[in-house]
Amino acid sequence: MHDDSRLLELAIAQAREGLAEGGIPIGAALVGDDGTVLGVGHNRRVQLGSAIRHGETDALERAGRLPAAVYARSTMYTTLSPCHMCTGAILLYGIPRVVIGENRTFLGAEDLLRANGVEVVNLDSAECVQLMTDFIAANPALWNEDIGVED
Repeated sequence: MHDDSRLLELAIAQAREGLAEGGIPIGAALVGDDGTVLGVGHNRRVQLGSAIRHGETDALERAGRLPAAVYARSTMYTTLSPCHMCTGAILLYGIPRVVIGENRTFLGAEDLLRANGVEVVNLDSAECVQLMTDFIAANPALWNEDIGVED
């Protein structure tokens, strides 16, 4: 078994990078079953003017095209509970395990992941909670835009 806390640090570093770029502090890392980091990413909706570059989708994009067997033996690490879009990507590529930093500030589609046989592990990271709590307080309109909620 991988060291989930250590691997979540990859996603947290990405979240901090995104925040430093003026974006939303959510990061992700796709890691193979042997511990190989396949791709890391962070929310880049602001930076790229993108409708779909959340942390998880950015990590998938940056990992590039991979054989289905690689996805089927990987874990997605993400600082925040995956939204429905990112959950859909996780399910589409058959990623069997998701480790999240926290779901206090946003509860994504974890039930949908579980209903489709995905193992969901919540590390309830105080650092991840603080990153999002501070960001949401300072940028409520931007956060609402990111999750598709009207102001």
